[in-house]
Amino acid sequence: MEINRTWEMPNSNTFDIKCIGRLIHKYFKPEFKSIDPFANKSRLAKITNDLNPEMKCNYSMDAVKFLKQFKDQSVEFVFYDPPYSLRQVSECYKSVGIEVTTETTQSSWRTKHINEISRIVSPGGIVMCFGWNSSGIGKKRGFELIEILLVAHGGSHNDTIVTVERKINNLFSIHELNRNEKDDNSINNNNDLYKSRSTSE
Repeated sequence: MEINRTWEMPNSNTFDIKCIGRLIHKYFKPEFKSIDPFANKSRLAKITNDLNPEMKCNYSMDAVKFLKQFKDQSVEFVFYDPPYSLRQVSECYKSVGIEVTTETTQSSWRTKHINEISRIVSPGGIVMCFGWNSSGIGKKRGFELIEILLVAHGGSHNDTIVTVERKINNLFSIHELNRNEKDDNSINNNNDLYKSRSTSE
């Protein structure tokens, strides 16, 4: 695995950051069947989606619904550049007049995306994730991490972190992943209950 760190000015259009653009072109080929569920102004992918209809993408729908349209192992390249925090998720929904619910402001919001992405990417396919952490899609979903780029922006700005992963195997079906997600939530709830009891004692 390769890890690099560099400095660039911040830009709300992630793919316009020069070092990120170079990394994209290192792995991306125009002939790939590629998708972008949070495209905004980017038109790199063949099939684009954005919740905001003003972006004039191929689709304007919720990302999970967009991803569910694709058949298993039918996509070769995914750009995954969602809102980076739950606050940004809330702002995104409000900006297009969609009600914000507890479902859209929980960490499971992201989990639903990556479960669908792991289902639709074909073996050998590439996923590039952008955000404030390096979680990516993950080994348990059959992906190997091949490169990380840390982009520092200086001052009080968070780094932009880019992960590049390749699908090596279908370790779990989408049903198994959903079951594991429920198990994880159950464990977290039990841990929170234990902490609460310990504090009160």
